[in-house]
Amino acid sequence: MAGSESDLPFVSVVMPVRNEADHIGSSLGAVLEQDYPVDKIEVIVVDGVSEDATSETVRRLAETARTEARPAVTLISNPSKVVPVALNRALTRARGEVIVRVDGHAEIASDYVRRCVETLERTGASNVGGVQRAVGRTLIGRAIAIATSSRFGAGDARFRYAKKEGWVDTVYLGAFPKSIFDQVGVFDEDLTRNQDDEFNLRVRRAGGRIFLDPAIRSVYRPREALGDVWRQYFEYGLYKLLVMRKHRRVASWRHLVPSAFVVALLASLVASIATRRPILSLIVAGPYLAADVIASVVAGRREPACLPALLLVFPIVHLAYGLGLIAGLWRWRHLPRQQTGGG
Repeated sequence: MAGSESDLPFVSVVMPVRNEADHIGSSLGAVLEQDYPVDKIEVIVVDGVSEDATSETVRRLAETARTEARPAVTLISNPSKVVPVALNRALTRARGEVIVRVDGHAEIASDYVRRCVETLERTGASNVGGVQRAVGRTLIGRAIAIATSSRFGAGDARFRYAKKEGWVDTVYLGAFPKSIFDQVGVFDEDLTRNQDDEFNLRVRRAGGRIFLDPAIRSVYRPREALGDVWRQYFEYGLYKLLVMRKHRRVASWRHLVPSAFVVALLASLVASIATRRPILSLIVAGPYLAADVIASVVAGRREPACLPALLLVFPIVHLAYGLGLIAGLWRWRHLPRQQTGGG
């Protein structure tokens, strides 16, 4: 970084968490091990009324940080239990010129904050972030990590697999100059999911730009059960439709592909039943299953034991997201079509 430490911007790391007892120790612990000057960083953890030992772990680490001259940790409560509300509560307390988001399932590298600040200064971007390197702990978790980090699983979401830096439509987590929130508003509190995508869409509509730098490194701990990843991606699709209706536009073509697949699949099944020609049911299902096998074999080369699970994870991700977006058409059918202004 150019200049002396005294010239560095003060950074607020904001962490929305709930029931993260299995991860918060390593997640918050990584934040407290940053190579950024201790007197230039604060950590604000917003706990959504956790029912496990999350808050106790945060308090213990905060006390340790005080005695070991680590960054100061503030713990505040989020009775709503909703992520965008947690982020907005943190923003009202944040003193930093730069806001860095870190979630309870993330473990950031020791140079993460420093690289975020450097990249913001170097590019003049409104938001910067790195690649979401998913690492599962169980066999199913590793299969989910592999699937959601591949092009077949993630489409053109470059933050899941990119190796080169560049301008993108969204990034994982994100680091922002605090001034951007004055310009475009805060996080939309209607969005249990996709609040980051929606915020980034507002940033781009206001003329801001988003930069992806793979040197900004972190590890993401994915869900470890197929049912959990189904619910996660169903909600992604559901709330993506809400974003589309509020903004009256689609942020990226990749958001429509799973729902188009679901519609085509259902149409082929209906046609096969109506015409009593079972072969018609394979018009869509057949090519997809072939693609699923090929993608699973290619993605699973680095860990062959995950291959059987990958054959299930890809369809779960695609079908759940597609069905979620279709369900959103019904759930948000009465919503006025107007642009959101944030929380």
